[in-house]
This record gives sequence, C-alpha cells and structure tokens, in this order.
Amino acid sequence: MKRLALPLLAMALAACSTAPKKSPPPPTGGTASPPTASSGAETGKDCSRYAPAQEDPSTRGHYTAGGLYKPGVADSTPDHLPDLDCIREPQVTAEPRSRVGNKSPYSVLGKQYRVLDRVDGYVEQGTASYYGNKFHGRRTSNQEVYDMYAYSAAHKSLPLPSFVRVTNLDNGKSVVVRVNDRGPFHEGRVIDLSYAAAVKLGITQRGTGRVEVRALTPDGASLAAAPAPVTAPVAPSAMDQLVGALPKDAARYHVPAKAGDTPSAAGFEAWMKANGVRVASGRPATPMASSTASAVLSAPATPVRETAPAPASMPLPPALQLQVASFSSRDNADRALARLVAAGIAEARLSDVPGAARPLWRLRVGAADAASAEALAGRIASLGFGRPQIVRE
Repeated sequence: MKRLALPLLAMALAACSTAPKKSPPPPTGGTASPPTASSGAETGKDCSRYAPAQEDPSTRGHYTAGGLYKPGVADSTPDHLPDLDCIREPQVTAEPRSRVGNKSPYSVLGKQYRVLDRVDGYVEQGTASYYGNKFHGRRTSNQEVYDMYAYSAAHKSLPLPSFVRVTNLDNGKSVVVRVNDRGPFHEGRVIDLSYAAAVKLGITQRGTGRVEVRALTPDGASLAAAPAPVTAPVAPSAMDQLVGALPKDAARYHVPAKAGDTPSAAGFEAWMKANGVRVASGRPATPMASSTASAVLSAPATPVRETAPAPASMPLPPALQLQVASFSSRDNADRALARLVAAGIAEARLSDVPGAARPLWRLRVGAADAASAEALAGRIASLGFGRPQIVRE
C-alpha cells in the first residue's frame, strides 16, 4: 500500500458527527490487526466471527483536503449488537510508541494539535462518540487496522498506542480501550470509541455519551488518588478550548492578578464577595450595589422586607449541585463564570480543586431540588457548555 505522507491522512476515522446508521458490515481481507477476540472457551460460545479484522484494500485512498476519508459519506453500524462475552478488554502493557501517528504538532482542518509526552495523571471529562462500518478494515493513524469489534479508540493528544479507562458518567459502566487512532475532530468531543466499546458503555442509542477518560499505566495505577507530577505540557480540555474562543470582553468578572501572584481559593472568594457574586463557602453572600453587575447580582435600590430576600442572599443547598466543567486555565474559568452570570445563572461559582496534580478550577451551579436542577442543566447546555453532571455532597 502506498504509505501515507502524513499520519493525519487516516485521522478521519474519528470525525463522526452523528450516530452511525445500521447497515451490513463491509468485507475484509488482507493484513490482520492485533488479536482482540476471545476464543470462546471460557464462555462456551462460538466467537469465530470476532476474529481480528483484516484490512480491506478497496478502502484505500479516497481522501479529501485535510486528510479526511469520504466526509460526505455517512457512517453505519451492523444491524445486530456484538456479543461482548466474546470480546476481551486489552491488557495494559508498556508498548513502544508507534513510528507513525505521533507527529507533534499536527494540523487537521486548519487546527493544530499536540501529542502529549506522557500520559501520567491524564483525566478528562467530555462527550464520547463512536464509529463503525465506514472505517472497519481501514488503516488507523498508526497504521493498524480499525476493528469495530475490538475495544479501541481515537484520541487527539494521547500517544499512540495508549490505554485508558472510559466511564459512562450517566450509568457508571466502563471499559478499557487501546488508543490507536487520531480524532475525534468534531467540536466538543474528547474521544471516539469503537462500536464494541460504545455498546459496552451503552451510548449507541443516543450516539454520544458523557464520559470520563482516565489514562492507565502498566503498573495498574490509574493515578486517581495521588497522581505523579506532570512535567509535560498538558493539552487544554475541550471545555478550555470552547471557553477560550469566547470574546475577551465577555469576562466581566476577571480577577486582576499582580505579577508573581499565585491565584488562591481565598483570594478568589474575597474577590467574589467584593463583587456580590456567590462564593463557594455555601454561606449567604451580602448583597452589594455594583455599577457593572447585572440586575440579578446587584443589591436592590430600596430596602427589601425580610420575607422577600434578594436572590443573591439565598444560601445554596449544599447537597445538590451541577458540575458544569473543570478548567486548567484560570482565565477560561473566569470567563465561563461570567458567561453563566450574564445569562442570569447567579448561583454559579468557582472553586479550586484541592490535591490536584496541576491547578484546576471547578465551575458548579447549586440547585434547590431535582426539578430545578434539570431545568438549570438545560439552560447551561444551551449556552454551549454541554449538559452538566448532577452531583450530591
């Protein structure tokens, strides 16, 4: 096969924008990818149909500008669900980096991406999608063969190959996948799963799902409790990228920092009190007049009777909150807060995440009950943040 000039020529594997449609699987034949199917001995089932995928030579070529494969052709999935008992999760091992597929930086559709030097401590939450027949039997970015019946995935910045545990935040299901491809390049998505992995997580009906992606290492450490210091540059999260695209003047609540100062939770809380914004302590904030704050944040011009306190002075129920996003950039966190406040969501607040391997700021919104939480979640999603996760503390 003619070698690809750039690894990104096969990156389109993960650019699916909608749930694949149902259709019969394509033919296979050629060079096999690493075996992933169970022999069936432990299940008593015939698992021969899940033998490792073969390259389909008929799918070679047909690239367009940006290295994308048939962007106008819809993806599809088989009309049956795979027998997950026949499919083994990959074993986490120390594999050398692939000779291709790890170029850094690389560009797709005019946007530049960087591949991480290390996976230590990598954890990200966001939207997962999946891909199927259109790419089954095609070469991946590291020149393996995409097998929709194996537990694999595409990622924009993790080294190829890598291993991650993907957890569905809505139902708690999880799967270990081997990352051997690049993508997804659809805005707002953090990982593209193989069809089998998507079935195991239960996201095939909707086409996408809210997930956590956590890097795994051969020693078995997921680095959840005590992550090692990250020395390599960390790629910004999808939420950082989304908020980073907002106009700079949207950050009405930006905290000016002096040269050499390190942002702290205490300093940020003091700033929020000074601006009449809800703080993360859970205590009622004292209403203050402000010439720049919106009506929902400013104090009333006339005294308010005790039976009708200003909305900003009502304490948040600490037991029910909406986790909107976590940010590695303080500036982006401030701008995201300003966006929610400007939309009338006055209960939004920021807090730093204690014990994190790198600085992280968490954006949450309090809700009085489950019904109001659902309504708030819809409003927040309409602002482009994605649907927030409901958490109880």
